[in-house]
Amino acid sequence: MIMELIKEEKLRLIMGRDWWETDSLDGKIGKIKVSDGPSGLRCMSATDSWENASIYPAVAYPCYTMAAQTWNPQLVKKMGRAIADDCMDHDVDVLLGPGINIKRTPLCGRNFEYFSEDPYLAGVFGRAVIEGVQEGHVGTSLKHFCCNNREFSRYWLSSEVDERTLREIYLRPFEIALEAKPWTVMCSYNLVNGERMSENKTLYNLLREEMGFDGVIVSDWEAVQDPRASLHAGLDLEMPYNETHARKMKELLAAGELDESCLDESADRIIRLTEKAGREKVLRRNCYTIEERIALSQQVEEEAIVLLKNDGVLPLSQEKVYITGAPAVRYFHGGGSSAVVPNRAVMTLEEALREEGISAYYSHSVEEFKGSLPVIGNVKKACQNSKAADVTVFAVGTGEGMEVEGCDRQDLSLSQDDLRVLQYLRKHAGKLVVVVYAGCVVDLRKVHELADAVVLAGFGGQCVNQAVAGVLSGRVNPSGRLTETWVCCPEDVPAERSYRDEAVLRYEEGLDVGYRYFESRKLPVQYPFGFGLSYTTFDWTDMEAEVLNHTVSVHLTVKNTGNRDGMEVVQLYVSQPGQKVYRPLRELKAFAKVFVKAHEETRVTLNLIEDAFSYYAVEEGAWVMDGGNYCLEAGKNVHEIMLTKEIGL
Repeated sequence: MIMELIKEEKLRLIMGRDWWETDSLDGKIGKIKVSDGPSGLRCMSATDSWENASIYPAVAYPCYTMAAQTWNPQLVKKMGRAIADDCMDHDVDVLLGPGINIKRTPLCGRNFEYFSEDPYLAGVFGRAVIEGVQEGHVGTSLKHFCCNNREFSRYWLSSEVDERTLREIYLRPFEIALEAKPWTVMCSYNLVNGERMSENKTLYNLLREEMGFDGVIVSDWEAVQDPRASLHAGLDLEMPYNETHARKMKELLAAGELDESCLDESADRIIRLTEKAGREKVLRRNCYTIEERIALSQQVEEEAIVLLKNDGVLPLSQEKVYITGAPAVRYFHGGGSSAVVPNRAVMTLEEALREEGISAYYSHSVEEFKGSLPVIGNVKKACQNSKAADVTVFAVGTGEGMEVEGCDRQDLSLSQDDLRVLQYLRKHAGKLVVVVYAGCVVDLRKVHELADAVVLAGFGGQCVNQAVAGVLSGRVNPSGRLTETWVCCPEDVPAERSYRDEAVLRYEEGLDVGYRYFESRKLPVQYPFGFGLSYTTFDWTDMEAEVLNHTVSVHLTVKNTGNRDGMEVVQLYVSQPGQKVYRPLRELKAFAKVFVKAHEETRVTLNLIEDAFSYYAVEEGAWVMDGGNYCLEAGKNVHEIMLTKEIGL
């Protein structure tokens, strides 16, 4: 096919046709329709302006942070398959996701779109989403390649990172997720070590030659600054259509100043993508009804909710419950390209609790606590209501004003109104439960101090309140676990030292990202990586390890010692005592989520391959596994290690 096209047609192929579609060359080939997808399908009408487009309703799923908090990749794969059905409904060929960037600092405004601070966990869940979506014969776009860990000044910022850190932390999730063979990979806006990612031949070669990616590399929207440099570097498709760039490329082509071999290669990859999409389109069939997709969204959220504190208040039973706070009646989500419009009305927490058989009533949202006199008056009413109830549920959150694409947060604080109301409620409430609707880390130290129970609902999609009500009522035993360290304040994170620099972002912390830093230095945090409580209790015993060549199978027994059925998350960390090169104190290398009935037990097996024990040796330009002893640590979270085993390799 490529040989049949003239140069000008090849050029049209690599430029996009409009905001959301590739060029069909007047019907000679098929076109590709793409759409946003960090929290489900965000399908927009055809337009030349992103800002003015209307958004078609779709199922709003939990954000990817919440998806990862399930610690259940198979469930998230099912969610991906459901999203593929949403894509079919709107004739979308490629979903622009998942995003697997590392949560280097809690201030990044787009963190709610990403899975984790841990590269292994981010890669596993990225792979799960890709497998699910593409199982439905819809393509994906793995993003943002790479080192896009800040939104502030994202178009001009250079991420300065050493090679070992780049390989082990920031490229590792891509290596894992690429096992699912996404149709496309999307470049990030930023520079890496002074080289713009839309023009980064070094990393594109690594992506193709070492990681084996053979699909289309597409730009993030308006990321291309120099279209010729991007083409010569290996970027295949510039999106969206840019008339100025199109005119410039035509002039360069006419003057013989474009490398035609690069043009042929990119055009050929795009043709192969359109052919693949055409073949896959014929095979598309819906797997889930709309109602089944909505139910699946709720199931994911139910497994993702993290119980952060419980002084015996939860689960509720026959108590009279008073609810206050804006997130209890308003849909809270992140802003930007992830802002899905729900296809069903979002149930309030009051309605959801009543469906669970709980006597609940709502009044006086946080939005009413404005100005001095109204605040005093409404707080008095709220306190009276709180005093009359057995349990007060106070909903707090962030929302798209604080968590949004294109800008970062200034701090981790809740609103001063929320904190002031919390203090008043504490004085009058018999029992106080705080539900947090936020996509990433917030400072909950005061909340933790004053509340009897704290529940992290996150950005939970359109069924968030049904899921929260299920947890509060006890119908759902909480099993979510955090996928990032909840620090006390941004200054505790080593990345914060250079975070506000407008020109460069120096990754001076190296490998010590997230829990790797805090655990090795034994520094205090709000909640450690992997943390989450349950309504039941578990005992772990009988840890064994079988070594065969460089593969290790770890076995242990998990017993539910409580009176409720529940799910436990077994996290397996690896370290090397007496290491030849610096390695973090412990690194997550495997995990399993298991369901165990009350008073019963199950045997859990986790497998480790050579990758789990390897590091990137810069001088050798290869991954290396040193022989010697390794320590295997099975923990409820990174800080609470239950069992250990030493092995020799």
